[in-house]
Amino acid sequence: MKRDVIRRKAIEPRSSADQEENARDSGVQSVDRALSIIETLAEDDEGYRLSDLAIRTGLSTSTVHRLLGTLESRRFVQFDRTESKWHVGARAFTVGATFARRRNFTAQAMPYLRKLRDLTRETANLAVVDDEFIIVLTRMESREIMRSLTKVGGRVAMVASGVGKAVLATYSDADVSAIIHHHGMPRLTEKSIVRPSDLFKELEKTRRQGFAVDNEEACMGLRCIAAVIYNDCAEPLAAISVSGMTSRLTDERLPQLGQTVREVAAELTVALGGVMPAAKTA
Repeated sequence: MKRDVIRRKAIEPRSSADQEENARDSGVQSVDRALSIIETLAEDDEGYRLSDLAIRTGLSTSTVHRLLGTLESRRFVQFDRTESKWHVGARAFTVGATFARRRNFTAQAMPYLRKLRDLTRETANLAVVDDEFIIVLTRMESREIMRSLTKVGGRVAMVASGVGKAVLATYSDADVSAIIHHHGMPRLTEKSIVRPSDLFKELEKTRRQGFAVDNEEACMGLRCIAAVIYNDCAEPLAAISVSGMTSRLTDERLPQLGQTVREVAAELTVALGGVMPAAKTA
């Protein structure tokens, strides 16, 4: 009799609660996979073919095709039939733009980016920290020939960018060490800073001079000079920078460019109702 009871229990259908839980798990997995597809498409403006997208995401071709159909119906992706490639869609841009609008200082920052661009004749950038990475919110393009360090909306490690180092210089050594522990120190070029001791020396120099320099650490041939914008609690709100080719951002120009970036950052801080931190005395 006891064995029969066990057998009956083994073949009993799953409860509705179990079925609902499995359905939720499947739904969460589908959402995760769909977001992975959108993130991958955002990595390359040239778009991806279906097979390449499957390889990049690690998903089967049939799964990617099914999810792309759903995303296309909601206009989060679009298909270029002439090249047989998938791209990010207009709806993804609309949703993503909400992030910049939420950072309601973006519009107010534009005149200052324009001023910075005109004073230096280099591309001016506005960036913020998000989950220990730097995200470029907007930029004012230089009229000179320029290759962008990071496209608008792009993410880059804090330790590998001028704006990132400018913000890191406002952090405690313990907080900087935690970020290094979480994300490492990627070697993007032969000039990348990959040792914590070297980074701490660089951050101390940044604190003294009031601006940070990315000296071809993210991309060979390109430099970036950055300074912090502060909020009303004298804490880092964002950062602005100028970026350009090393042939124009020469060693001789760096001190003057750094002073210009620092001064415009201070003006923007005041315009946004922020407070510059008190100068530290020796």
